[in-house]
Amino acid sequence: MDFPNDKHERLKVLAEQRGVSVNKLIDELATIALAAQDARMWFEIHAKRGDTKRGLAILDKLDEHFGTNGRGYVKAR
Repeated sequence: MDFPNDKHERLKVLAEQRGVSVNKLIDELATIALAAQDARMWFEIHAKRGDTKRGLAILDKLDEHFGTNGRGYVKAR
């Protein structure tokens, strides 16, 4: 895969910082992107046939567990 020189240099630096090759870095980033896409697809499929009240209750439980405020941000103390 060919990247513009500046992007390739930045990827090399990032890979070096992580202690991996550029190819391994690209593989890791692709895995993250695919996992995010899979999660989104799963969510969309289940959201279409889901119960809004139950979904909101689950999100409330997650907020309570993680101490977030409904948008993923940590609550001010």
